[in-house]
Amino acid sequence: MASDLTTFAITTFAAIFAIVNPLNATTFFVVLTRNYSKAMKRAVIEKAVLAATLTLVLFAFVGNYIFLLFGTSIPAFRIAGGILLFSIAFSMMQGERSRTQLTAQDRQEALEREAVGVTPLGIPMFAGPGAITTVMVLMAEASEPSLDVVRIGVILASVFVTMGVGWLMLTYADPLFARMGRMGVYAFSRIMGLILAAIAVQFVILGIQGAVERYFMPLFGLGAAS
Repeated sequence: MASDLTTFAITTFAAIFAIVNPLNATTFFVVLTRNYSKAMKRAVIEKAVLAATLTLVLFAFVGNYIFLLFGTSIPAFRIAGGILLFSIAFSMMQGERSRTQLTAQDRQEALEREAVGVTPLGIPMFAGPGAITTVMVLMAEASEPSLDVVRIGVILASVFVTMGVGWLMLTYADPLFARMGRMGVYAFSRIMGLILAAIAVQFVILGIQGAVERYFMPLFGLGAAS
C-alpha cells in the first residue's frame, strides 16, 4: 500500500512538473519584462502563479462533473488526455514550444499589455490545456472506484510544489537564464518532454485497459461494467 502510494506520488509530481515545465517560461519572461521594475516583475510573477494555481485546482475538482455533464467515461478521457500530452511531449523533445501553451497572437498581445501575469504567463503558459488535462485525469484516478483523500492530497501538493518551484524560477529568471543559457533551457525541456511522453503512454495504456474492462469484457460475460 505504501509502495503504491509512493509510486503514485512520484508519478503525479513528475507528470505535473513536466507538463507545467516552469523553466520553459523563463525565456519569455526575461524578454518580456526586461524593462520592468523589480516591483512590477514581482507583481507579474505573483499574478501568474496565483492564476495558474487557482485554474489547476479548480479543474481538478470540477473534472469529474465535466465527465458527468458530457457523458464521458474516465477511460475515454485517459486515452484522449494521453494523446494530447504525447503531442505536447513530442514538441518539447523537438525543441519546440507547444502551441497549446503560447500562440503568436498571445505573444503579440502580451507585448502590448502591462499586466501579463494572468495571461499569457499564468494561462496558458503555466496552466495550459495539457496541465489542466493532467490534473483532471489524475484526480479521476484518485476518485475511482472510491474517493481517496490521501491521493487527492498528493495531487494538490504536487500542484502547489510545482507552482512554488515556478515562482522561484521566475523570481530568479535573470540569473538562472544567464547561467543555463538558451541551450541549457532547451536541453531541460527535452528531458521533461521524454518523461512526459512516457507518462502519456501510461495514460493511454490505463485508458485502454479501463475501456476493455468497462465495455468489452461484459460482452463476453467476463466481468461487469463498473
